[in-house]
Amino acid sequence: MNDLSKLTTDDEAARERLLSGTADMLARTCAWSDLNTGSWNIDGLNAFSGVLADAFSELDADIRLQEAPGFDTIDSSGNIQTIHTAPILRASARMAAPVQVVLTGHYDTVFPKGTFEGVTDLGDGRFNGPGLADMKGGLCVMLEALKAFEAGPFRDRLGYQIVITPDEEIGNHASSAALTEAARSGAHIGMTYEPAMDTGAMAGGRKGSAVFDIVLHGKAAHAGRAKEEGRSAIEAAAELVVALEGLNGKRDGVTFNVGAIEGGGAVNIVPDLAVVRFGARAPDAAAAAWATDSVDRLFAHATSRPGITGHVHGGFYRPPKPRNAAQQAIFSAVHATGQAIGLDLEFIDTGGVCEGNNIFAAGVPNVDTLGVRGGRIHSHEEFVVTESFAERATLSALLLNRLADGRVDGPRIKAMMEN
Repeated sequence: MNDLSKLTTDDEAARERLLSGTADMLARTCAWSDLNTGSWNIDGLNAFSGVLADAFSELDADIRLQEAPGFDTIDSSGNIQTIHTAPILRASARMAAPVQVVLTGHYDTVFPKGTFEGVTDLGDGRFNGPGLADMKGGLCVMLEALKAFEAGPFRDRLGYQIVITPDEEIGNHASSAALTEAARSGAHIGMTYEPAMDTGAMAGGRKGSAVFDIVLHGKAAHAGRAKEEGRSAIEAAAELVVALEGLNGKRDGVTFNVGAIEGGGAVNIVPDLAVVRFGARAPDAAAAAWATDSVDRLFAHATSRPGITGHVHGGFYRPPKPRNAAQQAIFSAVHATGQAIGLDLEFIDTGGVCEGNNIFAAGVPNVDTLGVRGGRIHSHEEFVVTESFAERATLSALLLNRLADGRVDGPRIKAMMEN
């Protein structure tokens, strides 16, 4: 790689364009924040998808809204239920260019309609509001960075695909195939717009994440007259929960957390249904396989009890994203690019997950916290740092410039994933 810590004339032009656009980026993000897009607010998501498509039509790209397939969940009765969500925004540009990038983000938030609304100026360069940081601000940064890049001289050397999803906060179960398809369609580098920390630090390695639902069926009976004829699904579930939590500390970096047990009813009936809902995190593929095998083993033990049957639903929906040579190379390129605009970026490993996990699993090295700086995400105290709009949009625009002119060798970095 060339000296990425220096700005070219074209870099300076992109930077100046974005520095003058802070107010517009903030205004647009605040307006988007006022439109509720909680993951289960399908009407709100559908309405916002059109707003988003209109905004991204400012790019020199083909924009379309793609219907998302349904995905299965387990209801409180232990039955499989198919859920449908809003469309996926897809965009593509210059797919024959020698360098290809996949850019991803999401437009859903964790806030149901009516639970957290309105934007507040906190002073000191911070605004509070739902999704300002996670990640409507990031979507705005993505858009403005691409516009600044396309205004420069290297546009014909770099093509891209964009995938913006309606269901990231609930696991990308409907949109995971679209993410994989885009990543595997020739992409060399991935760029995802989750928020950076308010300090500016970015995510390095990420654990993989699993969600499991185990349904256990027993046999109902009168608890007073014929207790011995019943087979308690809740008793089997309780033993299973203790065993699952007992897996913590058994393998480095692997954690289990039981979030809920559902089932049962009146205390004079032996309960014939229990649903155990739990999650797991693992730092690498081998650890994820161990976690999955452990779940299978404990489920087999639970259903070996007389009269207990059941099934397992779910698994590692986001594979681990460990550091490797390709990831280190893209992190180094981003760090050096940041130095060109006075940033000293660090990459911190995290147990959190995002679409960057999916892109990595599809074979594409990526950096996944290119969005605005902010904090307290997933809470009513969520805030965004206003100066970070221009800062982070500039970082992305310069990275695109460097990929396009060869100062960052995207194809070579991608090849490291394949070796």
